[in-house]
Amino acid sequence: MFYRPSEGHGLAHNPFNAIVAPRPIGWIATRGGMGDNLAPYSFFNAVAYTPPQVVFASTSAKSDREGTKDSMANIRESGVFAVNIVSGDLLAAMNESSAAVAAGVDEFALAGVEKAECRAIDCPRAARAPATLECRLVQIVPLLGAANFLAVGEVVGVHIADECLKEGRFTLPPSGLMARLGYQDYAVIREVVRLPRPGER
Repeated sequence: MFYRPSEGHGLAHNPFNAIVAPRPIGWIATRGGMGDNLAPYSFFNAVAYTPPQVVFASTSAKSDREGTKDSMANIRESGVFAVNIVSGDLLAAMNESSAAVAAGVDEFALAGVEKAECRAIDCPRAARAPATLECRLVQIVPLLGAANFLAVGEVVGVHIADECLKEGRFTLPPSGLMARLGYQDYAVIREVVRLPRPGER
C-alpha cells in the first residue's frame, strides 16, 4: 500500500501515529491563571544533552483556549512546564487525565493523581511518577496545520523515584514504563536489552 496523506488513506483509522511507535508519553503538568492542568502527549521526546532539552507537540484546539489546548495556553502564560514519566501503575490515571474538560478543571483531582510541587519552577508534578523533568520554556514553534505547536523546554530540575535508581542508573519501575503505539494501543516496557556501541565494549 502507498498513500499520500494529503489525499487520504482510505483505511478505517489513520495509520500514521501507529507506524511511528512506540513513543514515550510526556504527561505534561502546567499551572496558569485558571489553575493546574495535567494532560498526556505522545508527540514527546528528549532532543539534546547539554543543556538537556525536551520537546512536545500539541496538535488540536479547544474553543475556550484561543486556538490551542490548556497545556500550551498555560505554558505561554507561565513559561514553565513539568514532564512526568508514566509507569504502568499510572496508566489508568493518565488516560483519565486526557478527558476533554473545560479550562480550569484540575486533572490531578479529576484523575486522582497525587500532586507535589516542583522545586526549580512554579509548577505542579505527579508525586508518584518514576521521574519528572522540570522545564523552562525555550520557545514555542508553530508547525504546519491549524493548532499544531511544538514546545521546546530546557530541563532545569530532575526528580527520580528512589526505586528507579540502581547502581547509578535509572531503571524501569516495578510496573514498567508505558509507551504509545497508536489508535487505543499502548505497550508496557518491562525488559531491557543492553547493547554497547562499537568501541565501548
